[in-house]
Amino acid sequence: MLRLLRGGRESEAPPSPNPAVQPAPGRLERAEDPLRELATAAAAGSREAQRTLLVAVGPPLLRVVRGVLGGQHPDLEDTLQEAMVSLHLALVGFRGECTTLHFACRIGVQTALNTRRRNGYRTRHTPTTEPAALAELARDERSPAETIDAAACRETLRGLLAELPPPQAEVLALHILLGHTVDETAATLAVPRDTVRSRLRAALASLRRQLHAQPALLARLEEAR
Repeated sequence: MLRLLRGGRESEAPPSPNPAVQPAPGRLERAEDPLRELATAAAAGSREAQRTLLVAVGPPLLRVVRGVLGGQHPDLEDTLQEAMVSLHLALVGFRGECTTLHFACRIGVQTALNTRRRNGYRTRHTPTTEPAALAELARDERSPAETIDAAACRETLRGLLAELPPPQAEVLALHILLGHTVDETAATLAVPRDTVRSRLRAALASLRRQLHAQPALLARLEEAR
């Protein structure tokens, strides 16, 4: 499954909201959803629609799971498959509060966070730097020391996610680890922007209490707000 998805664009992110249409503060604008009819048919039991939908959301779902777990996590492929099964089962209750892609990404985040909680993964005690992450970061203009620091910070943050309340962990994973804007995070979670900001503030407050010995990570989190 993982090898098949790697044939797609793993870096594909949920579509950004149209900058020309700005919803009122604290409210969500109903976005266009090109996968909605496919999701409806899949929920109704169409095998062809189910397969087509999984192929369509597979690459961004892989990106989400990898973003939360890290590219070298031993349960990456199992978690991706679990997320796809969870998406399939959840479609019958999907009412279009957000786009189908945002719905899939949220399930991916929840599944990956559950994996971390189940296995007690604690990267903050033994932070590591993934080879794949280093290769990606090495293409930018930062120094080698900054590159290693950024990768270590990301791994540390992943470990801390398992210790936050689920709503806060979801916001932190989407907004900081996956790079979603506040609007995209709100659309994915189907909550107002102010709720996203409130959960993000609460998550950062919780993390500050744990990061006295890691000022570099705290500074990165503050910059991402």
